[in-house]
Amino acid sequence: MSKISYLERRDGTYYFRVDVPLDLVAHYGTTTKKKSLRTKDEAEAKRRLWPMVQAWQAECDDVRSRRTITTADMADATWRHYSGTLDRDEDARRRRPGRDEIDQAIATVRARVERGEIASADPLEILDATLEVQVMQKAGELDAELRRAKLADLRKHLPLGETALVAHEVDAYVEDHKLLVERKGGQWNEIARRMMRAEIEGLERTLERDRGDYGEAPRDPIVKPAAGGSRERAEPGEGIMELFEIYARENPKGIATDTLNQARRDVGTFAETLGRSAPARRIDKRAVREWKALLVRAPVKWQETKAFAGMTLAQAVRANDAIGKPVITARTVNRYLAGLGSFAAWLVAHGYLEANPVEGMSLAKKKERSTFPFNTDQLATLFASPLFTGCRSGDSWSAVAKPGNVMVRDHRFWVPLIMLFSGARPGEIAQLALADVREQHGHWILHITTEGDGDKQVKTSGSMRVVPIHSELIRLGLLDHHARMKAEGHDRLFPEAKRNSRGQMIAEFSKSFGPYLTKLGLKDGRGFSAYSFRHGAADALRRAGFLDEQFGFILGHTKATMTGRYGMLPEGMLKQRVELVEAIAYPGLTLDHLAVQK
Repeated sequence: MSKISYLERRDGTYYFRVDVPLDLVAHYGTTTKKKSLRTKDEAEAKRRLWPMVQAWQAECDDVRSRRTITTADMADATWRHYSGTLDRDEDARRRRPGRDEIDQAIATVRARVERGEIASADPLEILDATLEVQVMQKAGELDAELRRAKLADLRKHLPLGETALVAHEVDAYVEDHKLLVERKGGQWNEIARRMMRAEIEGLERTLERDRGDYGEAPRDPIVKPAAGGSRERAEPGEGIMELFEIYARENPKGIATDTLNQARRDVGTFAETLGRSAPARRIDKRAVREWKALLVRAPVKWQETKAFAGMTLAQAVRANDAIGKPVITARTVNRYLAGLGSFAAWLVAHGYLEANPVEGMSLAKKKERSTFPFNTDQLATLFASPLFTGCRSGDSWSAVAKPGNVMVRDHRFWVPLIMLFSGARPGEIAQLALADVREQHGHWILHITTEGDGDKQVKTSGSMRVVPIHSELIRLGLLDHHARMKAEGHDRLFPEAKRNSRGQMIAEFSKSFGPYLTKLGLKDGRGFSAYSFRHGAADALRRAGFLDEQFGFILGHTKATMTGRYGMLPEGMLKQRVELVEAIAYPGLTLDHLAVQK
């Protein structure tokens, strides 16, 4: 028998068998689903199989489309059930026959007796004729008795955990609001208990109405209006991501495009957790707190990892509970919060929120450094490695890591060296235009700016600056590289450097450089990366006797200035910067072997 996917034969009977997708294992509580096709005939099994496959795929799509239940949903379900109980009671009272209707029914019966249509001597005929009138007269009493009976049953069932009286209403709420809740699971039972308590309160209010008392409020503390409603939909133009796009266009703080794109993705995960249709005014402390509780359990790079492909944040967290991949750091959690916080500040300024709910929500920062500078021995090992002295091929990082005769002289060679002697960021260096490298007052400079052609970006407007080119970089051949690119007709200093789909410059370099360090034995876990060069430049300036506030502008840590934007500095000011940059030194490090290979 040829084997067909999803089809399994056991003891002669065919079964539909499927592996549960990784992200849904926690939901289903099993890794495999199996159901009998109720036939021993292969052809019939195949005919019955595919409808099951399609139904299973549709079920998976439905589960994935659902969102994790929140405390706001719990509160909303409770209040809706309480309000619904009172609304149904009021509707029943409106439909109950009034005095005039009852009197009219009695008059109709009497008229029929007078016309001889009802034999007054026949008790059964009289009972049949007056039955409708009696039902109308007793409707209020009968309804009250039914309500008292259900109230008694609910009070009896509540402590026993019996949910039969509200089960269908729990299921309806979960389905209507597309919640990810396992039937009869802990959260489902919690909703059921809340609904029972809500209906008890509601029925007690109806009995008070029977006495003419409409003023009593719920006494159970969980029965109270849910702020905003769990599935409140935003009016056009007031959705979270709609307003984020307006904020992004205004960009009041001049945030770099890449940072803004990152914030868009981060705020998007918040909107997805809260509900994509929710209005911006729903952003409150509770919503942020619940989002943060998910973030601290989020697996590293969950949006880019195959194991979590297509999952929401909540789904990835649940799946990772079984997988056990490392979770993101407190610093990354704070990055998510910072992106939302900046957006929330804009919402406050524009009247959409009264206060910024993200304030005070950041995790405590650890005092120890997360990125360390390379020491002299590590730098010597790195610059003696194949990337700088000759590799098998420049086509891939795996080939770059192997010794050979190919000399790599693109951005992979120069970015670490320029960072080492300038403290500039990798993306700032990789995007330099040839016009950004020029001579001014007798000194060669790097103009880090968004001005000019191309899609150049900087982290903040204060990151635009003029950085003199260190004499060691000139000795190693950077100006020769500049001249060669110009002769070849390029517009950029490093034409091979590219942006990824997220707009990040040389993301592949940053991503691959860490594993390259690991292969060299320079890295084991966190601590060293391309940014170690930037930290090393800052430490070199400190060793030279400068205070952080004296060289922060060289690293791009300052407020925006017009000179930073246009790159025109007076000779005296430029000379001071030259002295600063030339103070960057690494005693004991020799790079002569690189200079002779220009």
